[in-house]
Amino acid sequence: MALSTTASDEAELREAIRAFIAEHDPASVPSAEFNNARFDAGLAAVTYPVGHGGRGLARGLQAVADAEFARAGAPERDQARNVIGLGMAAPTILAYGTGEQISRWLRPLWTCEEIWCQLFSEPGAGSDVAGLATRAVKDGDEWVVNGQKVWTSLAHHAKWGLLVARTDPDVPKHAGLSYFVIDMEQPGVEVRPLRQATGEAEFNEVFLTDARVPDANRLGNVGDGWKVATTTLMNERVSIGSGRSVPREEGVIGYAAASWRQHPERRGHDAHQRLLRLWAESEVARLAGERLRQQMAAGEPGPEGSAAKLTMARLNQQITGWEIEFEAEDGLRYDDWTMRRDATRGYERGPGFRYLRSKGNSIEGGTSEVLRNIIAERVLGLPAEQRADKGVAWKDIPR
Repeated sequence: MALSTTASDEAELREAIRAFIAEHDPASVPSAEFNNARFDAGLAAVTYPVGHGGRGLARGLQAVADAEFARAGAPERDQARNVIGLGMAAPTILAYGTGEQISRWLRPLWTCEEIWCQLFSEPGAGSDVAGLATRAVKDGDEWVVNGQKVWTSLAHHAKWGLLVARTDPDVPKHAGLSYFVIDMEQPGVEVRPLRQATGEAEFNEVFLTDARVPDANRLGNVGDGWKVATTTLMNERVSIGSGRSVPREEGVIGYAAASWRQHPERRGHDAHQRLLRLWAESEVARLAGERLRQQMAAGEPGPEGSAAKLTMARLNQQITGWEIEFEAEDGLRYDDWTMRRDATRGYERGPGFRYLRSKGNSIEGGTSEVLRNIIAERVLGLPAEQRADKGVAWKDIPR
């Protein structure tokens, strides 16, 4: 049953936060102590269960809590460095984790003391993640993992990785997967940077050589890896496409509009018409994302998140393309080729960076082609694509 926000819920939440602030002055309580106390009081992520950092409230009340704490001067967490943990790992752990797993991982995840990454894609299994080849073989109370993952954001910072591996090659590809949480700091885990068109290396490739995972770190049943991974992927697409409430003209459209206002000498009719169209589409996408968040008051996100992410990718690329044309020669000046940057720095790096980085939007979190298939089949009810590998054991699929 979906949770709904009521006036009494909001009033009680505000009162609880004010009482908490009265006992924990942000100006005098150390940040780590403050955030841990906030978690214990159920005021961390208010959607989390009671006893695990939250109050089991509707998602819409999280913005209320964040605003109250910001107004009180509460210490900030390094959320940009743990976007995968907060946006993808936490919902998956809450959906499939045992009580012990939730108790172990949720607190340091929310406080951003432990960073998370996602080990899904492989060199031979990008769009078709279910075709992955990384193997996990049971050895007593542990699993021995061998394989390679790629496009792994934040792996160079991560303590934990969300790992999907093949545990049974003798069944069809979707049925032979299991889902684990792997210690990224153990021997047998090698992280190598991948340099992008922007010059940075926010992605990595990860090599797993006889790495070990305790069976206690498995999420869901053996063979349920695809089911668990779908939860992660759906949350990822919502997180990328409409993961947070944003004001009007936030993001890349804000940079484009600011450039238009700052350079009247460059204005022309065609540029104006294109910008107006992009501005209107961005506003529609923003409002649609707001409605999607309201629909997600409780439970897992649905396929609608794929539409939000697909729209975001297209708009980002079109807007940054407009901006780099409008900036003329200034848009081509880009000389920041640092491989490892501060994760909190984003699109403010300039029009050249924004243009180059937006090219990855149609790949990350599921390619635009895959998302169109999801929308066609699960939203529009169109016939599914023909699959030659349906019902065929993974080991028998030609590669």
